[in-house]
Amino acid sequence: MTQPNTKHPITVAIIGGGLSGAAVAYHLAGLGQAMDLVVIEPREGLGRGLAYATPDPDHRLNVPDHKMTLRSDRPEDFRRWLHTAEAPSLPANSARLSGETFAPRAVFGSYVAAQLAPLLAAGLLRHVQARVVSVGRADRYRLGLSDGGKVVADIVVLATTHPNAGLPRELAGLAGDPALIADPFAEGALAGVAEDARVLIVGNGLTSADIVASLHRRGHRGQITALSRHGYRSQPHGPVQAETTADFAHTPARTALQLLRRVRVALARDQALGLTWHAVFDRLRAQGPAIWTALSEAERRRFLRHLRALWDIHRFRIAPQTYEANQQMQRLGRLVSLGARIVSATPGSPVKLSLQASRNRARFTVAVDRVILATGPAHGGVIAAVPALADLAGLGLLQPDPLGLGLLTAANGQAVPVSGAADGTLLVAGPLARAAVGELMGVPEVITWAEHIAREVAGQVAVRRGLVAAQ
Repeated sequence: MTQPNTKHPITVAIIGGGLSGAAVAYHLAGLGQAMDLVVIEPREGLGRGLAYATPDPDHRLNVPDHKMTLRSDRPEDFRRWLHTAEAPSLPANSARLSGETFAPRAVFGSYVAAQLAPLLAAGLLRHVQARVVSVGRADRYRLGLSDGGKVVADIVVLATTHPNAGLPRELAGLAGDPALIADPFAEGALAGVAEDARVLIVGNGLTSADIVASLHRRGHRGQITALSRHGYRSQPHGPVQAETTADFAHTPARTALQLLRRVRVALARDQALGLTWHAVFDRLRAQGPAIWTALSEAERRRFLRHLRALWDIHRFRIAPQTYEANQQMQRLGRLVSLGARIVSATPGSPVKLSLQASRNRARFTVAVDRVILATGPAHGGVIAAVPALADLAGLGLLQPDPLGLGLLTAANGQAVPVSGAADGTLLVAGPLARAAVGELMGVPEVITWAEHIAREVAGQVAVRRGLVAAQ
């Protein structure tokens, strides 16, 4: 039983102030519990993180304005904010004829920061601009900071950033080579790419599409090759249409194969009614937690191994402006997609890569001037990449999830320790909890989960203040 502690103010520390951490702080501050609420984030502002700090106007939200919000009970909050005086002006081509707006991602970061500003001004939360470099624990957590300071906390929420894409072992020879761009979102990352450079993008999802759009705006004339195992490309948004009648949550599928068969039946039925595939995938996303919960760990592995690539290209859709830029580059013959794997890479000028086609296993060689990583965050290695997580793992307070998606988390968001039961003082916000939740990469899911984590933390604070009986 956790004993109430009234010897000191109860401190809640949120490690990471991107969207996930900012959303937890925003909702927790509004729940009325007396606490010292601290967000530890090295960036100057809160709410931007890696995704929403990019200044590139071609890095757009991949969903329209009316589906973006910091509050699930106000689904059009971002849309309304865009029409206020404090919202920045948008690029001329942001609005579509349908009335939807696809804003640059930095604009959404500004919106989140604007919602937190009154809370910071009122002292309901505080921002410590530093990085957590060490964690110890006796009766409380002791967080060592990059500026030499420390924060002592009773409850910790982990909302650390996405780790960078891992360098595939086949490209290990390019580590440190100026031809390799390992972080395409770093400031000025694409500035040194010559207009006629031959470019290989490793990955063919949203990040790849963003890179192509940025190069297109810069007037790139060289050949761009987007490479992935299957050669799939992220798909565009669909038309305004009726919802599907398909249901995947009532008596959910127990195997990945059964789920696939049910999806195919639903797609065929919807097609006969004149609906596009978008309706079924919207329903799959909405019912994602129920679908995921019904699958055993073995079936979740099968889903990730065999179906994840197909899910990703339909789930993570490209903003219309980004899609149009990619389509134009393809029509001009400057963009091709390949389904192949990298066998080896030889540094030099040019870089020579040996590839093997996925379909016929034929091997061939390509020569390029620049290689850009767009394989997505390496969540499986996040503990080793983040000092705070490494220390917590060393203390036995958390562990990786067996699917390689992040951290092993209970259904309520508490980190699962190596031994014994969780005590409610360490919780996981954001995508690092998705092995337990399922879909937890999109903003609606991140916000819903943040609201849940805020309620969990508020309950733990109440217990520690002796307001409710510990169970």
